[in-house]
Amino acid sequence: MSPWVWIATLIALVAVLAVDLLIIGRRPHEPSMKESGGWVAFYVGLAVLFGAGVWIAAGGRYAGEFYTGWLTEYSLSVDNLFVFVIIMARFAVPRQFQQKVLLIGIVLALVMRGLFIAAGAALIAQFSWVFYIFGAFLVYTAISLLKEGENDEDDFKENILIRWAKRAFPVSSSFGDGRMMVASSAGKRLFTPMLIVMIAIGTTDLLFALDSIPAIFGITKEPYLVFTANVFALMGLRQLYFLLGGLLERLVFLNYGLAAVLAFIGVKLFLEALHTNTLPFINGGEGVHWAPEIPIWLSLLVIIGTLGIATGASLAKSSRDRKRELLNAKA
Repeated sequence: MSPWVWIATLIALVAVLAVDLLIIGRRPHEPSMKESGGWVAFYVGLAVLFGAGVWIAAGGRYAGEFYTGWLTEYSLSVDNLFVFVIIMARFAVPRQFQQKVLLIGIVLALVMRGLFIAAGAALIAQFSWVFYIFGAFLVYTAISLLKEGENDEDDFKENILIRWAKRAFPVSSSFGDGRMMVASSAGKRLFTPMLIVMIAIGTTDLLFALDSIPAIFGITKEPYLVFTANVFALMGLRQLYFLLGGLLERLVFLNYGLAAVLAFIGVKLFLEALHTNTLPFINGGEGVHWAPEIPIWLSLLVIIGTLGIATGASLAKSSRDRKRELLNAKA
């Protein structure tokens, strides 16, 4: 990919982030459903148009890889929101400051994923056998998701960095005006709980990047498509948080759908590793040519179908549970 294309993409990304920062900086508020829906539709539309541009410039194969990767990363980003909701509740972040927390979290996620993408691309270029590791890791992650089941407050535990920050820094009991530091009545400078929330969001982003980057490399090996799929998956996540609201709690089977998707991509990676094998203790260092290569159109169908079933089953279960609660209340 031409360096000029990378530069233009990064400039456009910084411009969009700058607009978001200006909106939040000038008027911290809880966005309405209409505002959130408009922004989510805008970012989804941008992703669709970008994929169309890839189709025109590079062909259907790469466009398919972008759309499949974007959908996978978008689904994993929605799973991020579950943990963000728990963090916001755990630290009692006021609603008017939650946009700021989410935006900073998204910026941190972009930086971390950019670093992981660069590292992953370098590893793949040098060692094709790294796909064995990526595939095994995704299958392990899928099994872990199945064991965890539905998302709940136990999904977030204060890590060692959060516990150390609470002990090491003087932290006020109030968020004040949403800044990182405030002055006490005695004139002493104190950190607000916003610092602890930022650490929690940042470390959570790091853990999710460990899952998402191997997953996207299972769809495409083009670093530019890996990066842009992640960018479009994260842009608009702040508004999606407010748009979905209570709906997040109703997606009770999303973890199972994501587990199936990650397991599928893990197996796909393992098959690709076999097909291009260079490890001497597997088939004498030769590729295992009978290993099937899963086409991108089939990957897209499997991912859309799996997530659609998980979402439909979740909403159906939530509807039944709500009706049952109403009947019990009347009784």
